[in-house]
Amino acid sequence: MQFSQVIGQNQYKQDLQELVQQNRISHALLFAAPEGAGALPLAIAFAQYINCENKTETDSCGVCASCVKYAKLQHPDLHFAFPVTTTSSVKSNPVSDNFIAQWREAVLKQPYLNVDMWLETISDDNKQGSIQKEESKEILRKLQLKTYEAEYKVMIIWMAEKMNETCANKLLKILEEPPAKTLFLLISEHPEELMATIISRTQLIRIPKIDNQSMAEALHREFSVNEADMPTILHNAGGNYLKAVQLLTTDETNDNFYDYFTKLTRLAYTKNLPELTTLSDELATKLGREKQKAFLEYCLTMFRENFVLNYKKPEIVYLYKNEKEFSERFHPFINERNISALTKSINEAHYHIERNGSAKIIFFDLCLKLIVQLRK
Repeated sequence: MQFSQVIGQNQYKQDLQELVQQNRISHALLFAAPEGAGALPLAIAFAQYINCENKTETDSCGVCASCVKYAKLQHPDLHFAFPVTTTSSVKSNPVSDNFIAQWREAVLKQPYLNVDMWLETISDDNKQGSIQKEESKEILRKLQLKTYEAEYKVMIIWMAEKMNETCANKLLKILEEPPAKTLFLLISEHPEELMATIISRTQLIRIPKIDNQSMAEALHREFSVNEADMPTILHNAGGNYLKAVQLLTTDETNDNFYDYFTKLTRLAYTKNLPELTTLSDELATKLGREKQKAFLEYCLTMFRENFVLNYKKPEIVYLYKNEKEFSERFHPFINERNISALTKSINEAHYHIERNGSAKIIFFDLCLKLIVQLRK
């Protein structure tokens, strides 16, 4: 992956290029970035640039033997560690190498993937992934070996906050005193969850969300975007390229979310408990965990936009045509008396879904709360 393939983040690309050109490469960098900002493709592009045989001032060449292998994520001196879980084929002590083929395929298909998307790729059991002590043994083993071809061995640890305490402690010494020409690139969406001793051994680079201009240019290149819809897509994506792609490629899902939302709010307002029970069961059984979370995020967006409509600020309301038509009638019910409670209820449901709570109980509880809150 080359820097030119990373969306936006131009200042950070330049800073990383200068580290190489000035021979100031730190042995351990921590890329702290929100979901969809591009920390993983940026880290891979940086590693490829370092080991490129014919690099320019601004990018790797893309055609040398090293770049060709990096493009396939198959360079023998490029290593990955990432969250994994037990599956039907890996019943105990899973490590990244058990899933490296699926990992390469997933990253090459969508380098902006998130951890839940990745775990759905390898398991359908809704298990939480982690980086465990067995992984630390593999990392130490790999990095004690000499490089095969490149100047630097590179270890990319994706979602480093998923390391358990035992794994993190085992890596402290090698992070502080790595073998010569060894580079650690840690990637984290929640660096505050990392052990302080890990952070202290790295050079922290905070990557921001993708700016709207770069996002719009990328979406125009990859998709046929209706120009009238672009402001709404950019607003709803919030600098998250993965979310923007999902907004553009899941029209049917978005329509389903709209149908579910309108049905949920109407049934809650009319206190139709039997049909709400049926609806909560449907949301729990027909939607997977990722779609359940996405639906709750959609509910938050709809409540926010309808709340803004109450303040007569249509210029900062971002809704599609069918949503606007519904909201013309619905927005008076979302006001200063209930917006905080509605937001809290949705966020709590999202939190419990993310932690593998019972979806039937969570959605039924949400329905009961909405019955009360929508009438305030």
